[in-house]
Amino acid sequence: MNWLVYHIVSGQSFFSGGVLIVASVLAANSTQRRIRRASILGFLLGAIIVAFSSTPLPYWGYGIIGVTTVVWIISQCTTSKRQPGSYTLAVMFIVAMAWEATFHFLPASMSSVVGRPALTIIGDSVTAGLGENEAETWPFILWRTHAVDVHDYSHVGETASSALQRISDKPLSPLVLIEIGGNDVLGSTTSAQFENDLEALLDYLAQDNRQVLMFELPLPPFYNEFGRIQRRLASRYGVLLIPKRYFLDVLAGDASTLDTIHLSQKGHQQMAETVWQIVEPMYRLR
Repeated sequence: MNWLVYHIVSGQSFFSGGVLIVASVLAANSTQRRIRRASILGFLLGAIIVAFSSTPLPYWGYGIIGVTTVVWIISQCTTSKRQPGSYTLAVMFIVAMAWEATFHFLPASMSSVVGRPALTIIGDSVTAGLGENEAETWPFILWRTHAVDVHDYSHVGETASSALQRISDKPLSPLVLIEIGGNDVLGSTTSAQFENDLEALLDYLAQDNRQVLMFELPLPPFYNEFGRIQRRLASRYGVLLIPKRYFLDVLAGDASTLDTIHLSQKGHQQMAETVWQIVEPMYRLR
């Protein structure tokens, strides 16, 4: 995977763009005209980088930052004096980056799962496999290499809506992992429909005190709403949201994909190891 693509879809560009914005608004207070001019260009570049990151901050967060930014720009255009608003805007972006950083790491402590290790997996073609008839998929590798009972309900072309239909009459373990949503984002599903479908799926899975884990979606530019929906519903139903970098680190590995998305045999092996690193402590803590 191209490093620039990784930087954007992983959400890391939000931080690089944010740092550039903070530096630029502080530099705008310089008495040197060249630095002030450069700060404007730096601010615009930083804003573009942040926009492309598709970071799903709450609407109110973007609203406050937007209003403060407009006020700051107007003040920059109407006076040459030092602007206290620069510090306010810089602090806001620092707070926003600190907020966003919490979604890039797994919780320090996670719920324990009682009983024999078992895992239900709900996924699309990334999990079900595509293109290599002889490839062992990562759920199969997980079952073969670790003492885990795996129920794999992944299917090529799966969406949040079709996943619920597929599992409605299937046995489910106390721990469920979801790798779903890519076909919704890249397909014709609207954000409103995705929210309805994902909420129905999570509502069904959250019954009987199940612990649900869900891979956060790597998002193309300007698809913030899909990520915002994931985070909001994960919080509502007590779902552990796995930071998108875990998924992307597998896709970005050397020879780990067939077409930048679907896993090769090496990619399936890496994904199995990644998932095991996440779920093993939950069994160990029981």
